[in-house]
Amino acid sequence: MSAIHSRKPGWTTRIMPRTRAALLASALAIGMTGVVAGEAVLFSDGHANAASTPSAVAPASFADLVERVSPAVVSIRVKEAVQPEQSSFQDLPDLPRGHPLERFFRRFGEPDGRNFGNRPHHRRHPYAMAQGSGFFISSDGYVVTNNHVVEKGEEVTVSTVDGKEYPAKVIGTDEKTDLALVKVDGHNDFPYVSFADKDIRVGDWVLAVGNPFGLGGTVTAGIVSARGRDIGAGPYDDFLQIDAPINRGNSGGPTFNLDGKVVGINTAIFSPSGGSVGIGFAIPASTAKQIIDDLKDDGKVVRGWLGVHIQSVTDDIADGLGLKDAEGALVSQPQDNSPASKAGIKAGDVIVSVDGQKIDSAKELARRIAGYSPGSDVKIGLWRDGDNETVTVKLGSLKDAGGKTVTSDAGAESDLEDLGLSLAPASDVAGAGDNGVAVTDVDPSGPAAERGIRTGDIILEVGGKEVSTPKDVLAGLAASKKSGRNATLLRVRRGDSARFVALPVSRG
Repeated sequence: MSAIHSRKPGWTTRIMPRTRAALLASALAIGMTGVVAGEAVLFSDGHANAASTPSAVAPASFADLVERVSPAVVSIRVKEAVQPEQSSFQDLPDLPRGHPLERFFRRFGEPDGRNFGNRPHHRRHPYAMAQGSGFFISSDGYVVTNNHVVEKGEEVTVSTVDGKEYPAKVIGTDEKTDLALVKVDGHNDFPYVSFADKDIRVGDWVLAVGNPFGLGGTVTAGIVSARGRDIGAGPYDDFLQIDAPINRGNSGGPTFNLDGKVVGINTAIFSPSGGSVGIGFAIPASTAKQIIDDLKDDGKVVRGWLGVHIQSVTDDIADGLGLKDAEGALVSQPQDNSPASKAGIKAGDVIVSVDGQKIDSAKELARRIAGYSPGSDVKIGLWRDGDNETVTVKLGSLKDAGGKTVTSDAGAESDLEDLGLSLAPASDVAGAGDNGVAVTDVDPSGPAAERGIRTGDIILEVGGKEVSTPKDVLAGLAASKKSGRNATLLRVRRGDSARFVALPVSRG
C-alpha cells in the first residue's frame, strides 16, 4: 500500500496508513533530554561527561539558529477548484417563469441553476483552500515545496514570517519525488537558505520549521532517526526519518542541521491518529538539489533511462545464480530497443554496479540511473553465467520507467511432483503460444504455489537455458542439483511480462 496522497480539506501533510506500523516498528523515538554517543552521554543543556567531545554537544538553545533561518521559511496557501457534485436535476429542461417548481429550486439553492423563463443564471464555482510550507532558495523568490501541496492549485500565495503575502506561480513539479518549485516575482531581497553539501548522520540534531495546522512559523527539534527509508511513496524513495514533530501543514518545509543548512524537505508522517507521533519523513537534500536544479532550468525533470524490468535478488535467487550475497538487481526482461538491450544486457543478468559503485538492490539501481542525464555513458557491472562482466551503456531519456512483473516456476521428474507442478509443451496448450513449457496444474500446498506459480504460466528458461518440453525442465533441475545449488532459477512469463523465480532443488 502506498502512502496516502489525499488529505482533509485545508491541510497538506501526507499521512502514512496504519498498516505501515510493522515496517516502522524498529524506529525509536529519542527524547530531547539526552542521547548516548559511544560512552558519552550528551545533554541538551550543553553539558557532557568527560568521555564526550565539545563538538558533539547540542547547544543550550536553538534560538540563534532559528533567528537566522526562519525568515527564509514561508507558509503556502493554495486555492483549489473542487469538482461540484452532479445535480440530481441536471436532465430537467429549462422551465417557464412561474412554473410550480420554481420556488422549490430557489429555496434549496439548486446548484445546477435551472433557467426559468430564459433568465440569465450563474453556476457556483466551489473552491477549497489547502496549506503547506516552503522555503526560499534564492533572493529573487524561488521557493521549494512539495508537489502534493501545489499540484491542484489554481492560485498560490506565499506568506513570509513577517506576515507579508505574495502571489506565486508554479515553475515545475516532479510527482515521482514529490517536489515542486514556485516563484514570487518582482522582488530581489528575500532571505534564503541553502542545501547542505554533506550527508547528515543518524543521531544528528535537526530542526523542522513550517506551518503546521496553519499556525505558521513553528519550530520543532529532534534527531535523524534513520536514513534510506522506503515508505512506498514512489519509485525513488530514499527518505530521512526524523523525530522532530511535524504535522499537517508542515509539508514542503525545511529540516535544518545545526549549521543552518537544509538537509531535508518534510513530506510525510506515520500517524495512527493524524497528529505527530515522532515519525516523520523528509526528502534528503542530495535528492532535492538535483531535482530543483532541473525544475529551475526548464520546469521539468529529465531522467536517464536504462530500459530494463528488474527485481530484487533474494537468497534463493542468489543461490540459483551462484552469487555469494543477495545483492544487486536481477534483469527479468530488457525492454525492446532500449539502451540496455542495445548494449547486450539480457534476461538473467544481475546488475551489481554502476560506474564502479556497488548496487545493493533494485530500488537503488532505479535511483542511481535516474540521477544521470540522458546521453550519459555509464559502465554497468554484471554478474552473468558465474562471471563478472562490464558493459558500457549510453542512457536514453526516461519516458516511462516500465514496471515489474509477475510469474511462476517448475521442478524435476519426482521433483515436479515434489514441487506440485504439472507441465506440457506450450505448443500443445490452446492459447499458450509456441515457446516454452506451460504450467497445466499447480498443487496449492506445494513449493511452486508458495512462490507464486499459477496454472497458465509459461516457463521460458531453467537455469539460464531455454526450454520447450517438460524434459528440458527436468534436465535443468537435474543440472542445478548436480552443481550443488539449493535453488533453480526459472524465467516465467505471465501475460505480457516475465520474471525470475527461484525454486528449491530436491535433495532426495
